[in-house]
Amino acid sequence: MAREDKGKKLVDKLRHKYRLAIFNEQTYEEVFGMRLSRLNVFTIVGVSLSVLIVLVIFLIAFTGLREYIPGYPDGQQRRLIIQNSERVDSLIMEIERRDKFFKDIRAIVAGDVPQGAMPEDLEDAEGPGTNSNVVFKKSEEDSIFREQVEREEKFNLAVLGNKGTKFELEHSFLFTPLKGVVVNKFGETQGHYGVDVVANPGSRVSAILDGTVVFTGWTVETGYVIQIQHSNNLISIYKHNESLLKTMGDKVQAGEAIANVGNSGELTTGPHLHFELWYNGVPLDAEQYMSFE
Repeated sequence: MAREDKGKKLVDKLRHKYRLAIFNEQTYEEVFGMRLSRLNVFTIVGVSLSVLIVLVIFLIAFTGLREYIPGYPDGQQRRLIIQNSERVDSLIMEIERRDKFFKDIRAIVAGDVPQGAMPEDLEDAEGPGTNSNVVFKKSEEDSIFREQVEREEKFNLAVLGNKGTKFELEHSFLFTPLKGVVVNKFGETQGHYGVDVVANPGSRVSAILDGTVVFTGWTVETGYVIQIQHSNNLISIYKHNESLLKTMGDKVQAGEAIANVGNSGELTTGPHLHFELWYNGVPLDAEQYMSFE
């Protein structure tokens, strides 16, 4: 009974009405009045806090305010995370492909069948060899073609080897790359595999024969360099240029401008062209095949 009385008293206290009034200090006139109970106050405060919490959650979840929370990544960081994840997936795929490639290579070297080979490939590899049944016969067209080639090459001097090629170069016209004064001649024993030709800065440097540019670049010792591959394994090299007029892969004709005379590189004493002529990896004295004066 005592507990029930205490429970009723507590409920009565929560439901007991109180009046909240605001009076004018000078006239003691009531300006505002409100009847409240403790239960009403608890209810209003609880509902207000719930609404405030929900609003804060929505603001953080659907606005940019969440980026100001410590530890929460911003938009750029999230994009980086996604990009890194995609890159990791790509790297994993590439590693798997590389491992499979190495396994197949090891299997082939060991004489085994690579993993993932097609059934028809296995039949071709393991079945009876069909190449042994192939019979090569000389046809009439093949014999006619052989006779034609033999007639055309019978008096061709290009098949004479090194001596024949040297003879061919001596009787060929090589365009002079630069007119000037030769101040340093060819000296294979001294390690000077070309000729140094002095001319005015910016003078035109020309290609000696038709060919393809196989190298253009700059080195510390020789400055701007250009190399041209000609027919019959002949290579011409032009060093210490001021500027290059061609790029790698360009086709050039004999006498076409390819560079300008300069003084680039550490191994130079003034504006000049260092010209080299190579055949089958052997340096040649360019003055034997052209005149620089």
